[in-house]
Amino acid sequence: MIDSLGKISGDKPVLSASEAGSTPRSDKGDVAAIDQLRAIYNQMRAEVGKVIIGQEEVVERLLICILARGHGLLMGVPGLAKTMIVNSLSQVMSLQFSRIQFTPDLMPSDITGTDILQETDQPGRRAFVFVKGPVFANIVLADEINRTPPKTQSALLEAMQEHRVTVAGRFFPLPSPFFVLATQNPIEQEGTYALPEAQLDRFMFFIHVDYPTVEDERRIARETTGGAPAALKHLINAEQIIGFQEVVQRVPVPDHIYDTAVDLVRMTRPKEEEAPDWIKKWVTWGAGPRAVQYLIRGAKAHAVLHGSYLVRSEDLEAVAQPVLTHRILTNFQAQAEGVTSTFIVDKLLEEVRSETRRA
Repeated sequence: MIDSLGKISGDKPVLSASEAGSTPRSDKGDVAAIDQLRAIYNQMRAEVGKVIIGQEEVVERLLICILARGHGLLMGVPGLAKTMIVNSLSQVMSLQFSRIQFTPDLMPSDITGTDILQETDQPGRRAFVFVKGPVFANIVLADEINRTPPKTQSALLEAMQEHRVTVAGRFFPLPSPFFVLATQNPIEQEGTYALPEAQLDRFMFFIHVDYPTVEDERRIARETTGGAPAALKHLINAEQIIGFQEVVQRVPVPDHIYDTAVDLVRMTRPKEEEAPDWIKKWVTWGAGPRAVQYLIRGAKAHAVLHGSYLVRSEDLEAVAQPVLTHRILTNFQAQAEGVTSTFIVDKLLEEVRSETRRA
């Protein structure tokens, strides 16, 4: 049953991989497909939890990126299982996984691929053959993306936006679904190259990976030092993921949610009339229209994962921080006062809630 807020009443039984069935289609009913997706999501959390202790929010945000057809940028110190989280998700979703370790000497062709001169079937005749690079996978982990020069970082731009690679004037489509999940190390900044704003904007989410809690770290000590990690089950495949992405696209959004998303983004721009005075004081550059798109798409995915058949205000608030944090550029005064973009997003959400209550 559905309550007045569009939320599922009661827990649905968890489906097995065989019960999950084929790709959901609109003619089967989106409500049934959302129930199916939520059940598979619960299974995926349990399965990934066999090797990843804690970090539930990180796993959820990565799944939201995938369902919303976005890319994710993970920030965290070494040793927090960023690579293992991404690899584990690719296993349970039966997707082809590729890891690229970014280094200062990495070239664009090392990512996209290159033409190689090879012998043909005809004696004495050779021809160029394109050899695909590691970007030709469903999930590409760009490990420590800020350790390679901008020339190589930009090799991912076309792949992330157009889902294709151009080599010598020829187009090579990337497999579907396709996601880039990049990691950054916030320490050891010597010899690193900060991502330009144009590339940062192409990441749907900025996901902060924090240290585990005391309880989780004790579990890590007990459960990960005694043997080989558990084998993970394949719970879903690429065809099903594409079908669920289409279902997420069709989740209804009330008009006031659209209005709130637009107002929230416009408030981040210091030159807009809607911007508060403290935004004009601390912010140099605000979020662009792509942020509005990602807020709505992310809120749709968050809604279905949490048992709702339409987007609610709490779904929009849940994705505001990862969508807006890397799209707000603070000025020197903010940095001098210790004001971060995370603080600014929290303050904006408070203002939006206050205006909603007044209305």
